[in-house]
Amino acid sequence: MMIATLALAPFVLIPFAARMGKDSRWAAILAIFPAILTLCFCITMGEVLEAGPITVNLPWAPSLGLMLSFYADGLSLLFAILIAGIGSLVVLFASQDLKGDPRSGQFQATLFAFMGSMLGVVLADNLFALFVFWELTGFTSFLLIGYYNNRAEARASAIQAFIVTGTGGMALLAAAALLEIGAGSHSFSELLSGNADIRSASAYPWIALLVLLAAFTKSAQTPFHFWLPNAMTAPTPVSAYLHSATMVKAGLYLVARSTAILGGTDLWTGTIVTAGTVTMAVGAWRALAETDLKKVLAFTTVSALGLIMMLLGFGTDTAVTAALVFLVAHACYKGALFLIAGTLEHEAGSRDIRELGGLRHAMPLTALGGLLAALSMAGLPFFTGFIGKELAYDALLGQAPPGPALLPLTVGASMLLGAAALVAGVAPFIGRMGKAAPTRPVPLALSLPPIVLAVAGAAVGVYPSLLDGPVSLMAANVTGKTVPVHLALWHGFTPVLLLSVLTLAGAASLYAFREAIRRRIWPRTFGFERLYTGGLGALDKVSAWSVPAMQDGSLRSYVLILILAATSLIAGVIAWAGLPPMPPMTEIRPAEAAVAIMIIAGAISAARARATMTAVLSLGVTGYGVALTFLFFGAPDLAMTQFSVETLTVIIFTLVFYHFRRFRSHSNRMTRLRDLSVSILFGGSLATVLFFVGAAHTPFGLGSYFAGNSAALAHGRNIVNVILVDFRALDTLGEITVLATAALGVRALLRMSKRDEKKP
Repeated sequence: MMIATLALAPFVLIPFAARMGKDSRWAAILAIFPAILTLCFCITMGEVLEAGPITVNLPWAPSLGLMLSFYADGLSLLFAILIAGIGSLVVLFASQDLKGDPRSGQFQATLFAFMGSMLGVVLADNLFALFVFWELTGFTSFLLIGYYNNRAEARASAIQAFIVTGTGGMALLAAAALLEIGAGSHSFSELLSGNADIRSASAYPWIALLVLLAAFTKSAQTPFHFWLPNAMTAPTPVSAYLHSATMVKAGLYLVARSTAILGGTDLWTGTIVTAGTVTMAVGAWRALAETDLKKVLAFTTVSALGLIMMLLGFGTDTAVTAALVFLVAHACYKGALFLIAGTLEHEAGSRDIRELGGLRHAMPLTALGGLLAALSMAGLPFFTGFIGKELAYDALLGQAPPGPALLPLTVGASMLLGAAALVAGVAPFIGRMGKAAPTRPVPLALSLPPIVLAVAGAAVGVYPSLLDGPVSLMAANVTGKTVPVHLALWHGFTPVLLLSVLTLAGAASLYAFREAIRRRIWPRTFGFERLYTGGLGALDKVSAWSVPAMQDGSLRSYVLILILAATSLIAGVIAWAGLPPMPPMTEIRPAEAAVAIMIIAGAISAARARATMTAVLSLGVTGYGVALTFLFFGAPDLAMTQFSVETLTVIIFTLVFYHFRRFRSHSNRMTRLRDLSVSILFGGSLATVLFFVGAAHTPFGLGSYFAGNSAALAHGRNIVNVILVDFRALDTLGEITVLATAALGVRALLRMSKRDEKKP
């Protein structure tokens, strides 16, 4: 039960965040709450290390077999610790960064909602609950990215991120439904037990590809990577949180969690490794081309996500271990560097690397944090980034092809990332003073969070054995088997060490010639964003063309479109599924045939009528024929209701239409032929379906259920009345509510009319 409480706690804190976030002093105190959550998750990690995973089930929709289930193992708790821990530092940073902003309370409330959504994603055991939290992360990130909604760029970026990641959310829902059908379960804990072999199911390719589509869109894998750099229009605390611990890490979590269920096939491995490799190269290549600090860091995040995804795709013990350690390292140094970029923008007034320099004396604590984070990102020894890079190189060297072939590309990307790390974390603080400079000392709330993250990355780098137990547990959760882990700073003189030295030398060289490289990097875009923009533009053009034609204010047009759509659906289903064998013809009594002829004759007469009275009376004949049909087939209540309605309708229509002019044709011959054709197609397709359905004699259980339970449960012998009043009570209440609302509206209009008449 404690896990459920921890997962949902940020949602409970939203009202407090909205209230306290308006004042920077109280907003800083808000950081205590996620810090407490972090401590609780760390304690839970210790319990899981000793006793195994924890599962909590809460009633959600028991009648549908849905439970709000939470599952805490090493993997989910790693992400939970990062989400809550870095979240507390981001909340503290935001209290000062947004000081004086009249909407700071709204920002803090949305940030806590985002935090709760991410905790729900990584702790949910139910696939459908995972989907709900997944979409909540998309919605709350939409609000956060578009926080500066007075800027067109921010609005466009928020919409772009929402559309791209929302598409993946729909894919996740479809995958969950297919898993439920194929495996008979929507619980991760049950699927991980191995009782169902999803890989041999016929729907496995679709399930795997849908899950990967959801993961790739969320974790900004090529070709969906473009939304992440554009999301840098968000406030810096949002950018730091998105990149270090949330949003983009959700896709990595989904792949890691699904590996034991769906992994091990050529489709799974090939797709992930290909996407991860391309993303790693594209992100690293673009990072040095940017001059905005946040854009530089954004593209390095894209590259790092690609590297982690590639390692998860291989799925071996060493690759998964490397991915998890690199994920922790990336969370620490990337969160620190983004917060430092925000500090520079807040205090120096610029994020342009061409305007920043020589700030080490004015911002010593920030400069120290930037140096530590940059060295970890570059892969210098005694930092977590070094441990992660060495593990990645070692994993690729020990892989079967194409692992070793991807090693040169990985080393090249690491060189570019190392140079970008120096650009973001070191360059603003060395050399001569640039155009942008701070005018006051940096507040502690801005300088402390990045220092904490940078020092944490250095501490783990010095004592990597601290991660042995947790990483071993997490790797076992990913691979589904025991994975021994022994992290160390020194492994002797090995090829991996040589590659690390080569990486550092290459990063230093690229940094030295960064200006020349920036001018020569090409292409700056690979067209994926243009494809997205072009697609939206095409949709806009189609809408501009189609909407005026369909929404022309004519009831006749609306009915025609509705009937055409229904006809197309029915005809499409008939063409796709075909028709069953012709059923045996049942005997038709003379009275039934006479009533059928009467209904048809009334309908034809109403359609050909030239006078209003003729049309009204013809419709009445059709309605009475339907009432007689009810009577013949044992539904006297329905027959009496139909007789009453038809009688009243004929009388009302007669009184109203008596004063109308004779019918006149307002359409040409071609329009009438079109309407006739549509009517015949609609009536024919619907009659065909009804004929085969009615003659199929499908055994239905509802009839016997209502007949057997009307008296026993509802204490009524009139089955129709019992269905309306008891079994379908909410439906009937809704209908009554609609009628009552319409009556109130008519009453109000009549009273307004009377008041207008009394006015002089």
